[in-house]
Amino acid sequence: MDKMTFKTPLAIAIATASLGVSGAAMADATMEERLAELEARIVAAEQRAEAAEQRAAQAEQQRNAATEVESDAEIEERLARVERYADGEEGFSFNVYARSGLLIGEDGKSAEGGPYVTPAGPQGGAVGRLGNEPDTYAEAIFNYRMRFDNGAKALYRTMIADGTTSSNDWTGGDSDINVRQVFAEFSDLPSFTGAFENASIWAGKRFDRDNFDIHWLDSDVVFLAGTGGGIYDMQLADNWKSNLSIYGRSFADFDVVSSEDPGLEGDTDNLILTSNNYFGNWQWMVNGMSAADNDTRDIGAGQEAAENGFHTMVAYHGDSFFGLGEGNYKAAVLHGQGLGAETKNIGANGDLTDDATSTRLALYGTTYLAPKWRIAPAVMAETSEDRFVEGDQYDWATLNVRLANELTENFEMQYEASYQMMDIDPQGYAGRNEVDGDYTKFTVAPTFKPEVGGFWQRPEVRLFASWSDWDDELNDYSASDSFGADEFTGSQWTFGVQSEVWF
Repeated sequence: MDKMTFKTPLAIAIATASLGVSGAAMADATMEERLAELEARIVAAEQRAEAAEQRAAQAEQQRNAATEVESDAEIEERLARVERYADGEEGFSFNVYARSGLLIGEDGKSAEGGPYVTPAGPQGGAVGRLGNEPDTYAEAIFNYRMRFDNGAKALYRTMIADGTTSSNDWTGGDSDINVRQVFAEFSDLPSFTGAFENASIWAGKRFDRDNFDIHWLDSDVVFLAGTGGGIYDMQLADNWKSNLSIYGRSFADFDVVSSEDPGLEGDTDNLILTSNNYFGNWQWMVNGMSAADNDTRDIGAGQEAAENGFHTMVAYHGDSFFGLGEGNYKAAVLHGQGLGAETKNIGANGDLTDDATSTRLALYGTTYLAPKWRIAPAVMAETSEDRFVEGDQYDWATLNVRLANELTENFEMQYEASYQMMDIDPQGYAGRNEVDGDYTKFTVAPTFKPEVGGFWQRPEVRLFASWSDWDDELNDYSASDSFGADEFTGSQWTFGVQSEVWF
């Protein structure tokens, strides 16, 4: 529309309306004055009309520009990215495991305790954790995930952990704060094809992705960790996925036994080469270890530390409760020799002898017995010999059952029973004595949760009372362990409160 065509009718209309309102007031004015006033009003009306037209044109330009900048596809991508950030697939995320509580004996003093409190504990013989933990332990995991335009993904993780048995609010003097993981992992790399199409690569300090545990015992079935690198999820056949990695672990500085130079010092790095293979529900893990010059370490008792080791595990990850109903179960058999005779913490013990052998069984499952009753039985057992001294023998077995009754949507009663048998002959190693005996523990724990439902539902706050007893002979195992300590000789009651959180 032509500007003059638009302006003139509008101006005349405004002027006409104005004349009607002010005609009486202009009755005595001259014709020239009236014409001058009318002309001024027409000019003002034209200016307002032009300004309105300019605003309309500017709005139209902005609308067109927005349409050109963001297409429907671009808007969808923005929405998808927001959803990925919300789901933790991109951006920063934070995960936690933490437990903290007070364990008090019947004498009103802090009590001895812990899942590894028995003579079998140093060799991995856990006895159950409910109502038996005197520590504060926390893991804080910081993740940052990235997704690139070509589809590739990256994960960067740092994990900080700390633990203490002190009940004080400030424990800087005796805490064990530590950076346990620092690594980067890349996946969905477009240049990876064939068997590597869905593989991911990583490097740094980490816990192996495929570790698994029996939580109620506070014991990993297998735990592989250290600093190194590897590749996950190579598809070697239709039903065969494989991981390959190398980890390094440091045993510590040591005095080298050398007739030529008795004062020679050194350190040991244990290199662990791992192949972890999956065939459907089956898992077969093979580990080879080499720690150069570890055999020159003085481990006492005239023994020679192992320089090499072998470890293997066959496991089954079931998607039912032993085929009897809904739930899950895991079963594993582990065997190791030399440095591999530490069957759980792979490659973590440099004091094992070259002749050391060990075989371990681990088994657990979870299910609901009834709509409000759930149960989790577990079995773990190990036999080993020549671990630290020729002729030593460490045999133990633990039976554990965790039972829970969900009474309301925020409250349940938890119960745990544990039994462990031990037959240990350390042959005098580290001043320890031969013992043969049993340990029993029973715990009742009223438990509060924001929402009950399932074995893995956290957080929770528990009150508990635990009774434990053991054969008197076990008090003589070592002068440095808990058994036989003052007021801790058997038939013990302990009480306390504890929180446990993970997300």
